[in-house]
Amino acid sequence: MKKIRAAAWAASALVTASALTGTLTGPAAATSGKASEPAATAQKPAGALATATATDGVTHEENDRVPKGSVWTQHYFPSSDGSGTELHADVLLPEKLPKGKRVPVILSAGAYFGHSGQIAPEDWKHTGPSNRFQDFIEGTDLFDQGYAFVMVDTRGFGGSTGCLDFGGPGDQADVKAAIDWSASRPWSTGAVGMYGKSFDALTGLIGNNLDQDALKAVVAQEPVWDNDRLIHSGGVPLSRVVTTATTYNAIASLPQMPDDDARYWANSRYEQSHPECLTENLAGYRITDPDNAYWTARDAAKKAKGTDTPLFFTQGFIEDNTKPEGMQEFLANHKGPERGWVGQWDHVRGNDRTEDGRLAMGREGWFKETLSFYDQYLKGTEPEVRHPAYAVEDNTGAWRAQKTWPVVERSATLRLGGGSYVDDGGTSAMRALDPSGRTKPPKAAKPSGKGDSENASSSVPAIPKGLAEAQVKRQKAGEVTSSFFKWSEPVDQATRITGTPRLSMTAEGEGNVMVKLYDVAKDGTAVMFDEQVSRLDSDRPTLDLKSTDWTLKAGHTLAVEIGSVQTGDWLDTPSKQKVRIKDARLELALDDPADDVATGGERSPYLDTYLSQYTVQLPVGSPAFTVPSARDDR
Repeated sequence: MKKIRAAAWAASALVTASALTGTLTGPAAATSGKASEPAATAQKPAGALATATATDGVTHEENDRVPKGSVWTQHYFPSSDGSGTELHADVLLPEKLPKGKRVPVILSAGAYFGHSGQIAPEDWKHTGPSNRFQDFIEGTDLFDQGYAFVMVDTRGFGGSTGCLDFGGPGDQADVKAAIDWSASRPWSTGAVGMYGKSFDALTGLIGNNLDQDALKAVVAQEPVWDNDRLIHSGGVPLSRVVTTATTYNAIASLPQMPDDDARYWANSRYEQSHPECLTENLAGYRITDPDNAYWTARDAAKKAKGTDTPLFFTQGFIEDNTKPEGMQEFLANHKGPERGWVGQWDHVRGNDRTEDGRLAMGREGWFKETLSFYDQYLKGTEPEVRHPAYAVEDNTGAWRAQKTWPVVERSATLRLGGGSYVDDGGTSAMRALDPSGRTKPPKAAKPSGKGDSENASSSVPAIPKGLAEAQVKRQKAGEVTSSFFKWSEPVDQATRITGTPRLSMTAEGEGNVMVKLYDVAKDGTAVMFDEQVSRLDSDRPTLDLKSTDWTLKAGHTLAVEIGSVQTGDWLDTPSKQKVRIKDARLELALDDPADDVATGGERSPYLDTYLSQYTVQLPVGSPAFTVPSARDDR
């Protein structure tokens, strides 16, 4: 029954989102409007420049969309699953590459490489290769360093046929084919590395999971670790069940450039003759059961078991798009060399800067470190600089070097006890606030990086400032409301909560549950630093919260809130029932910051934005548990 209600809600939200955004979904999206005829059948537009083929390369002098120092060619090849899907690749080779000389290949595969634009038409005057990773090409001086760059449209996008697949078996077959094709070219050494962010970082993880010998290294910035957890939390859909699905349908339906070659242009219109692609994509997102075959086929974290491709990744602990969910599971399953930048930022690239010029991640040297990583594993060149395996920023803004992540000096299971709440979606909590305007949530945080085709950080509403405080007052008055709180004793010394917190409990009653962790100062100033949501589908539910790296200062208290879904962008369906929680237990991985080894890095700018959005007043209540010191029991 709950699944049916959630699906109905999502369908209703889909109509609303379509009306608000003007985005067509389903079959109409593929057939609306008239696309321009391709160059092969229509007069070439004024100002059109050279278009590459497989044999006729084009340089920057012939087409200004081609990066300087490279030669652009276009190629088509089949996917690896026997489906008949044809994939398109834009290839950029060093312009001065001697005949017969071979170079290693950096491959990026995904949805964002269409010639007309990454997510929408970008007002290009003529066709050419995507500039999605122009920053990477220029920042590494890639062609002078002796690399090729290959951009492959996964099925349903750009110049490739087939139905878009959201990281499923079809996309996995495409990535396999792209790696094999890149490795087997006469200009390739056979060594392939993958590069990407967000969706094309996910395809990098997929490449790792395929365990192909030709793939020597993966660089993945803010990847999707588990597709289901991007769209649902414990069976509760997020708003992106609508927005992400419709966005990718729109990308798959983009009209391409009038001067594209006839084959590219025809392939790009695949959805017009196969409208079922878009409806099937929407239907897949609406499946709420994480154990459904649709989602288990798209769980990169589980599929990483035993893999060993060298991996360099970034992850923001407090970002609202590709959250750190499934990350620790992936890393535990992955057995190869790892390097990571993890810290307190949103959905940005390692080289992104804020409007005032500060690095969005706060750490210098992204391109130097990335190139060194590729040189080591694709060329066998020993690094001139020994970079830390992990560079980690916690909530204090300090950076440290670690050999692995997380570093756990003590594991603790904290008995919280129990309590009751009404699964009303926060109705009673909101009603308790005065009419002065405190019920209005603050404006959502502004992303700290450059405008990015897959950046959704600004869409998530923050916490109304008076909400938690009002809840505590009502709890102390003996009322059963939308949630209840449990507090720890103040910690004796600075204690870091790292890894992936887990909460288990016994639940009586149907509905949803939301769990939040707060760092509470002596004066009641509190920061919500972790959260999770789930349906109550069993009597003993267990929730893995987001992975985190958060230090409680000496004298601070850890508070746990358990209740109905009151904030965030979940499309929950409250049961209106009273829910009784018993024997709640919080499992924490603890680390002692006293033995940190400092490494280079500044405070990431988004951290202060996050603190301003998620700092509330939370009066400290009677302690129900103790957070042990990480210094004990070594």
